[in-house]
Amino acid sequence: MEWIKLVINLKGLVNHLLNRLFFLVVVIGVPLSVIGSLMHWPYVLMFVIYCITIVALAGFMGRATESLAIVAGPRVGGLLNATFGNAVELIISIFALKAGLVGVVLASLTGSVLGNLLLVAGLSFFVGGLKFKRQEFNVYDARHNSGLLMFAVIVGFVIPEVFSMEMAEEQTLSLSIGISVILIALYLAALFFRLVTHRGVYQHETDVVDEHEKPEWSAKFAMIVLILATIAVAYVSENLVHTFESVGERFGWSELFIGVIIVAIVGNAAEHASAIVMAYKNKMNIAVEIAVGSTLQIAMFVAPVLVLISLMFTEKMPLVFTIPELIAMVTAVLLTISITNDGDTNWFEGAILLAAYLIMGIGFYLL
Repeated sequence: MEWIKLVINLKGLVNHLLNRLFFLVVVIGVPLSVIGSLMHWPYVLMFVIYCITIVALAGFMGRATESLAIVAGPRVGGLLNATFGNAVELIISIFALKAGLVGVVLASLTGSVLGNLLLVAGLSFFVGGLKFKRQEFNVYDARHNSGLLMFAVIVGFVIPEVFSMEMAEEQTLSLSIGISVILIALYLAALFFRLVTHRGVYQHETDVVDEHEKPEWSAKFAMIVLILATIAVAYVSENLVHTFESVGERFGWSELFIGVIIVAIVGNAAEHASAIVMAYKNKMNIAVEIAVGSTLQIAMFVAPVLVLISLMFTEKMPLVFTIPELIAMVTAVLLTISITNDGDTNWFEGAILLAAYLIMGIGFYLL
């Protein structure tokens, strides 16, 4: 009993110290980000400051998400985390579209899909699996998500590429607009299906919330923290984008590598941290909802919305990816479906996903 109490006290102390550290980094990092951007400090220095600040802000978003998940359930908590996390990427992409960087936006969307399915899910399964031999999550949600992933990536992304080979530029854009409207409509229908008409129909034993578990923050305060953290992350991320070119030249990173790997990782830092923390606490429903739910939101909502928003700018964005991007996304979808369809995971399956991400990262770096 004494050892158990000691371990609990040590874990509480570590969490307290980490929370204090994240708070200090945010209090120092956000002002430094503002001052550094106004005074034009060296890009490499600002790149480091921005990244550390975003990671600290991600810690607050993770705590807020956990509190909301305890109050509202894993589905709503995971959906909120994915939404606020993707809001950052949406803001960054809009600024990039305004600057005419269509290729970078498409690459960052590819990176988000790969990052969520392979990196976030892989790290979550791996870290959680090191602590628990087996981790279960709602198998019905996994199968539901599998169908949507197949539709969003393979139908929504591959079809425009195939048809565009026989089409003029204007026809390709018209096709992209039509597909975007359908993707958005189906995504909203999927939310209505899961949260309204069939809420609680496909229950799983892992959906049961511990009634004795108390949230760290109230739902109202957690929402305020999420909103403020998202605004701060959006500001820091926007400035971070401006450092990529100089940092890329310094370290020899190509524009495609920056879009697929760097922008995607930084833009989704909040989701990455939250999913891993949830998996470590054996809250796999939330972790999977963050990783897979965020991917679906990127493919079925964010990407189509960006296509429609691009109509307001000089440079229009058709929903047409390069062949390497498409093959990488389709491979990630098929691999994720094969691993998650049984509603059960372990550290080795996480290692498989991480290995696939590393292989693709090397490929995009050398491309």
